Amino acid sequence: MIKLSQIRKLYDTQEALRNVDLQIEDGECVVLIGPSGCGKSSLLKSINRMIDIDAGTITFFNEDILSLPVEQLRRKIGYCIQGVGLFPHMNVKENVAILLRILKWKEVDIDRRVDELLLMSELPLSYKTKKPHELSGGEAQRVGVCRALATDPPVLLMDEPFGALDPMTREKIQIAFRDIAQKLHKTVVFVTHDIEEAILLGDRIALMNEGQIIQLSTPEALIQDQKETFTKNFIGQDYPLMVLKRYRVRDLKLEPVSNLSVTHGIDMDTNLKEALALCIKQTEPVIFKDGQNSYALLYSDIFSFIRGMQDETTH
Repeated sequence: MIKLSQIRKLYDTQEALRNVDLQIEDGECVVLIGPSGCGKSSLLKSINRMIDIDAGTITFFNEDILSLPVEQLRRKIGYCIQGVGLFPHMNVKENVAILLRILKWKEVDIDRRVDELLLMSELPLSYKTKKPHELSGGEAQRVGVCRALATDPPVLLMDEPFGALDPMTREKIQIAFRDIAQKLHKTVVFVTHDIEEAILLGDRIALMNEGQIIQLSTPEALIQDQKETFTKNFIGQDYPLMVLKRYRVRDLKLEPVSNLSVTHGIDMDTNLKEALALCIKQTEPVIFKDGQNSYALLYSDIFSFIRGMQDETTH
């Protein structure tokens, strides 16, 4: 667990962080989002002491981070940034293993860990000998995530790591990262300026402005609970449609249609935003297939799901 209490940070006379309170639970992903200059990167970097705060306390699993040697603190925290930051003269294996070698891991253990991480990230083991310039943007970003996970840290700090990727690659990497973080039960603090990325990845979204957390809510709760005018303006009118990307058609728990024989149906892992778009394009029900079963999807199924989601967040 990470707890930030009354955090203040000044750059000369400019107050970048203003009495920020935030508690991040074990295994939770909290996304910091807001306009440029709102303090989200400063807040992130204060956790691993890349910047020093001027007031307040930060505890890392019940220990004040100022009581820990910086090297010891950072060994427990993986860090991934936009642009990846891979060393161009090192191959993939060397980049992933750099901290493991500093910690004097045995070579056999390094080999096993690198292989494990590459496979988990769906990168071929043959990539171990490739240099960064031989990788696509998405592949390089996966290697960057592998490096952040190399020492198996309990906490990951991610500073707009996928911002430079094209939209299709970015979404694939987002989903892969979310699945890996959940599988490994990592505590994640993630900075982004992209509201759709925040919705897809965050268990909770911390919306920041002028050095303060304006609102802290689950993505679903923000559909109804928009406390400030700034929140409404920032997330936009189409926010409920964006939240649909968090869910898949299989989450609707549709009943199979027994008298329907379909050879080719749409994948049940299609997200609900895309499924709604398919419903708009045709007047007949959209057919999805899962194994031997077929399912018919109507507008009303998605709308009922949204209403149920809203009911849950208001109780």
